[in-house]
Amino acid sequence: MARRRVLLFLKPFDVYPPRPYAGASASSPPPRAANPKILSYLDDRCRVHKETINLCESVLQRKSLDWTSVQRNHLSQPIRDVDLVIAVGGDGTLLRASHFLDSSVPILGVNSDPTCPKEVDELTDEFDARRSTGYLCAATAGNFEQILDATLDGSRSPLELSRISVKLNGIQLPTYALNDILVSHPCPASVSRFSFRKRTSTGESSHLINCRSSGMRVSTAAGSTAAMLSAGGFVMPLSSRELQYMIREPISPTDADKPLLHGLVKQKQHMLVVWYNQEGAVYIDGSHVVYSIEHGDTLEISSDAPTLKVVLPEHLLKKVSE
Repeated sequence: MARRRVLLFLKPFDVYPPRPYAGASASSPPPRAANPKILSYLDDRCRVHKETINLCESVLQRKSLDWTSVQRNHLSQPIRDVDLVIAVGGDGTLLRASHFLDSSVPILGVNSDPTCPKEVDELTDEFDARRSTGYLCAATAGNFEQILDATLDGSRSPLELSRISVKLNGIQLPTYALNDILVSHPCPASVSRFSFRKRTSTGESSHLINCRSSGMRVSTAAGSTAAMLSAGGFVMPLSSRELQYMIREPISPTDADKPLLHGLVKQKQHMLVVWYNQEGAVYIDGSHVVYSIEHGDTLEISSDAPTLKVVLPEHLLKKVSE
């Protein structure tokens, strides 16, 4: 039997602010974090992340697997010819890895630096001591080997999550969103001008809505617990193939339009958006993947995208089975 192939996809260390170094000249800018507790906290975050990477590598070394590792900033081509991707970092690292995956390769997320509630309580009056978000991560350093073994022997099956497809002027964008997309002016202080309508596969359309706002957010079911929920949206069943959309801070909408500024795009529907600013942007799963748009461009947004196989944490598996 052929040895299974695993890719370890790693969050880099340069995401942590640099420490001020001894001997800095008087003309050097003041350190960003002079509070010793903040510096100790940042050092500890880096240490914990490194220890988790070392543990994952040690576990893989003991298994009958062919594995290699790559930092997430060093990958630019689709991930192929592997049987499993292990994303070590948090949800951000898992999202970045998802952009290189089709529907054939499962992914397992490892939260390398989970939040410590006691630490947050102790430091809440000084700074935000929350650590890595791992809502979609099934493993931590404490249970990585157990979750890995269950994934490899088939007793822990991945769930297929819906993603978002975006076509720009009829051409498919190569990146599918696992969480959400944001369509807006690249300057957050500028007004976004666009129109949109929903259209079915048979050609039936809702009426056209002309918007002046802060942009439009569209989320998957998995992404409905993130920015969409924070903005006043609702949590969707994780297995849903529908999308949720919301117009951000609409300016003077008509009474007829108000009920349509937040809703669902059904599985057989797509959202048709026409952009009217001189410049604009489509942000995929945050700020790292951005596509520029300009006046007159059209976007077709739908769930007609390859699903992603994700090994989910226990608390999400229970929600799926409810």
